[in-house]
Amino acid sequence: MIIDTSIAIQRVANGETIEENITSVTLIGFPPIKDYEKFGGKIYFMGEEEQLTAVLLQIKLRKIGSPMSVGDLLIAATCINKNETLLTKDKDFMIIKEVEPTLKVVIED
Repeated sequence: MIIDTSIAIQRVANGETIEENITSVTLIGFPPIKDYEKFGGKIYFMGEEEQLTAVLLQIKLRKIGSPMSVGDLLIAATCINKNETLLTKDKDFMIIKEVEPTLKVVIED
């Protein structure tokens, strides 16, 4: 499972252990996670495959009039390519799931 930045920030603020993985987008957006002693997951760095998947997602999203941020697209692309489930508070990821049903998303309240 991959958590996005909003979940990572909340867990660090609460002093919780993080066993899930993150992407480099979360690392860039929230650098303190790098040194967080209770972080035991992996960091997935974006490669060419993730970038190309993100482009294809954006093309599909633009066709339905719902372009998304680069960061969200890269997180979604990583989840798709790594066959990981995304845990997020951001319901916008459900729009990506509409155009790419292979994206697995869990929305946390």
